[in-house]
Amino acid sequence: MINQAAVLGAGTMGVRIAAHLANAGIPVVLLDLAASIDASKRPAAIAEDALQALGRAKPAAFYDAASIRLIQPGSFDHDLALLSKCDWVIEAVTENLAIKQELLAKITPFLKPGVILTTNTSGLPVASIAERLPSELRRSWFGTHFFNPPRYMRLLEIIPTPETDPVAIAAIADFAGRRLGKTVVYARDTPNFIANRIGVYIMVQAIDLMQQQGLTVEEVDVLTGSALGWPRTGIFRLSDMVGIDILAHVVSNFSQSRAGEALQLPPFVKIMLERRWLGDKTGQGFYKKEKDAEGNEVRLALDWRTVDYRPATRPKFPSLELAKNAESLPERLRMLMAADIRKDKAAAFQRELLTRLFAYSANCLPEIAQEPASIDRAMRTGFNWELGPFEMWDAVGASAEALPVGASSWYRDDPAVPAGKLVFDPVRGEYVPVLQPPGIATVADFRQAHGIVKGNPGASLVDLGDGIAAIELHSKKDAVGEDITRLVTQTLNPGSDAVRDFQGFVITGDGANFSVGANLFQVLLYIQEGEWEDLDFAVRAFQRMTSAIRFCPRPVVVAPFGLCLGGGAEIALHAASRQPHAELYMGLVETGVGVVPGGGGTKEMVLRAVDSAAAILSAAGRDAAARLAGSTEYFDALKRNFELIGLAKVSTSAADARLLGYLSASDHITAHRDRVLHDARQAAITLAGAGYAAPAPREIPAAGESALATLKLGVHLMRQADYISDHDQKVANHVAHILCGGAIPCGTVVTEQYFLDLERQAFLSLCGERKTQERIAFTLKTGKPLRN
Repeated sequence: MINQAAVLGAGTMGVRIAAHLANAGIPVVLLDLAASIDASKRPAAIAEDALQALGRAKPAAFYDAASIRLIQPGSFDHDLALLSKCDWVIEAVTENLAIKQELLAKITPFLKPGVILTTNTSGLPVASIAERLPSELRRSWFGTHFFNPPRYMRLLEIIPTPETDPVAIAAIADFAGRRLGKTVVYARDTPNFIANRIGVYIMVQAIDLMQQQGLTVEEVDVLTGSALGWPRTGIFRLSDMVGIDILAHVVSNFSQSRAGEALQLPPFVKIMLERRWLGDKTGQGFYKKEKDAEGNEVRLALDWRTVDYRPATRPKFPSLELAKNAESLPERLRMLMAADIRKDKAAAFQRELLTRLFAYSANCLPEIAQEPASIDRAMRTGFNWELGPFEMWDAVGASAEALPVGASSWYRDDPAVPAGKLVFDPVRGEYVPVLQPPGIATVADFRQAHGIVKGNPGASLVDLGDGIAAIELHSKKDAVGEDITRLVTQTLNPGSDAVRDFQGFVITGDGANFSVGANLFQVLLYIQEGEWEDLDFAVRAFQRMTSAIRFCPRPVVVAPFGLCLGGGAEIALHAASRQPHAELYMGLVETGVGVVPGGGGTKEMVLRAVDSAAAILSAAGRDAAARLAGSTEYFDALKRNFELIGLAKVSTSAADARLLGYLSASDHITAHRDRVLHDARQAAITLAGAGYAAPAPREIPAAGESALATLKLGVHLMRQADYISDHDQKVANHVAHILCGGAIPCGTVVTEQYFLDLERQAFLSLCGERKTQERIAFTLKTGKPLRN
């Protein structure tokens, strides 16, 4: 069991690994060299300064900034004794074999019996680093290669040596999956392991093809981006983000592979390295930004022929535009590969690039991985590809002669094995089960095994077994529309067949985001067509859906992940329990488009304010029931939630969502995205087994007119100071009106439906405002809010 850990080296990777261990609630010792200046006063200055800088870093390394307190900085010269309490020690110093070996020898006397000792090296042979260690330590030694930034990159490559004890590997693999949210891939001890070996190879090939075919940096970024299911950055923007010096370092490791590959960067990249054009870290790389004569920011791109900059362009290709109509990535890949390479330079580039990718992946498979699924998993989680190379190969339809003998495809469905799939192992010449740790599951797995109970284009009801069903959200653009509201309401209403047949429900999905909110396109269409009765009906339907979630006689667990905004957040707020992924960006953001939360979200924040204030009063020994309405505690809670809604605050993590009040203290957080469904299902089973009873509708003491006047005064002062616009003020006043229950006497007892009616009236009123309509149209067009 890992109760305490240490990271050796407070550089870019070391300090971020320490932060992510702290995210898991693990106390961490972070050691680096002693400060060379004023070491007597601050011997741990290097580690301390690294931590301070990390606390300000964007994107944030910590789920909760307070977790920095779990990290104890120190130095190699003064604090090695701290290692004696650590169960896992991670070496993450500079990529120099002699330095690593010297450090390991220095720390060995301070390590506790049974410690697990690993290295985060990205290129050095793992076994050679530990060759001077005592045999007992070599048995607990292996590679744990994190990807940067460790909080956000899901891949952890584990690299055993011939001497490594499988028990030690299993302990870290389990801890990394459950506590750190990592997808573990086992790699062989070869240069660059798996993900960097494949990923950097194809980046170099893309550069080579760019020069051969006379393309530009911007064109190649378009061709190597989302069209292929790869990050939209493309390879050159990605290189700028990672660092061109890092790219060069990984390329230099290729010569140490068994094949002795002489992978080379072209002369123009070497010139960039000499000029220190290393990407974002130095302000310029393949791209840079400058100000023009008017002070406007201008994006420049590198001309590789002249090794100078010119204004960047936005290339478009006919084959890519056509492929946007594809319903799925496999269909899009087939369309791209079928394009005429004689007429379309995009097709010529992509076909040759993928041909090289497929051939290289197959050729180096025996050297770097156990089977093709490991490579696919590494590329999906280490480089954020939607499909790995062998999955892409299957998607485009590999010809029989291109596959190994005995294979008709790389993957084959087989419901008899745990993961539901077999993969062809060319070394063994047969199909083998795709290995999957316990607890990893997707709705698609259950859909394939059990089928769909019922469904429509926006949502499906899927049997998860053991009396639990999932309501899977799968609408286009992740928006909540009429199809979702209808299916959820019909499913969860008392007396429905689903409530009769199942003991509990989970609302979740398999996409990148839980939900971006209500279908704004449909809202705008109602407004433009003057269909106010239809819009009123749609808002009422949304409220009926969230009420069905709240009052369902069976427990409803919402398992949100990624973006959970607006109407998506309202769905989550009404659940009996929430089981979020750690990376949860949740918020009631409706004010950004000029409306208020209209699906019960504002009402739920009133209930949370009531409960928060009551808990504080009770803890102080005061009569919460008698003193709540006019109390400072109640007003402060309402004001806090007013600011949340009015400023459209979005959480930076699930831990932050809990601090903001979107999640409760009893909501459990899942670190691994692919374990969310399993954990939510278990939560539903637990609630059902405990005799779950739906809550009764509540009567709420309204804060009333005095609280409303105070909130509106604050809004007025913000407008006077020009912090907000006239329309912001109008929207904020509507939010205040709802939260306080309107201009009624303080303490007036009202119902939940009363607050829902206030929400609906405010929503419809604001939809009639021209500035709200402008905001909605602008957001639909750009994906960004408009401040007007």
